[in-house]
Amino acid sequence: MPAASARLDCVFQNYESSNLVDIKKAIITAAGKGQRTLPLQTLVDRDGATKTALRIVIEEVLAAGIEEICVVVSPGDQAAYTAAAGAQGKRLHFVEQNASRGYGHAVHCAREFVGKAPFLLLVGDHLYVSGGQKRAAQQLVERAQVENCAVSAVQATHESKLPYYGAVGGRLVPAQKGLYEIAEVLEKPTPTEAEQRLIVPGLRAGHYLCFFGMHALTPEVMELLGEEVKQAGQRNVQLTPALSKLARRERYLACELQGRRYDIGVKYGLLMAQLALALDGQEREEVLSGLVELLARRAA
Repeated sequence: MPAASARLDCVFQNYESSNLVDIKKAIITAAGKGQRTLPLQTLVDRDGATKTALRIVIEEVLAAGIEEICVVVSPGDQAAYTAAAGAQGKRLHFVEQNASRGYGHAVHCAREFVGKAPFLLLVGDHLYVSGGQKRAAQQLVERAQVENCAVSAVQATHESKLPYYGAVGGRLVPAQKGLYEIAEVLEKPTPTEAEQRLIVPGLRAGHYLCFFGMHALTPEVMELLGEEVKQAGQRNVQLTPALSKLARRERYLACELQGRRYDIGVKYGLLMAQLALALDGQEREEVLSGLVELLARRAA
């Protein structure tokens, strides 16, 4: 009987472990000073329908099997975001970041919404185009469930873009294309720091694995952010230090997804995101024809 009991306990432990990263909740951050109005911008989506960036992000999240969504906003912005979400507005939860104290603090504001559950985290000023059947968020959530650990999406990025992103260093997981064991996490590193600490074998020279604006995270991250908030006092709290500690406490991976991120907050970012959506949509040929005509006129 003791041996049978031990085997039964093992079965239950394995069952619980296999369901550890079953992600049904998502956080979208949209409270930053330079970020607040960006998710409210309007674009034409792949299906030819006019939508806000927020609604496009919400549809990205729902396609990944997420059931509950929390949006972190600045005080007074809830009504605008509810309207921008359209028919999906009624299913959103909102929390306010009452003071602008950094990205990590904004995420920590949603701690009661998350509870002890794993969660998907996205920024409200990034849009994603996968070019395939599965959207980027779905790819990431499925990868986290298979690997049963936290996974951050990354994209090989030229060193000239390092001032805009957090970046990771590590090593390729054997026999797994585009999957990396994270050893180091730095927030907006200089090219010198990146060259010294973030080299990843196999990447093109001058390129580093930068965050994609999308993470599948375990509840441990909220605990780490809580520690950061307590230690920071009134100083800003970033997410990166918590992720760096996470890499030392538990298995934490980075994954290159099929797709590209488009930061609509940078110069021409909204334009590039619109072009990417249009070229991935039903009216691709019409858009291409218009671009060729425009370029021909410019050349003349």
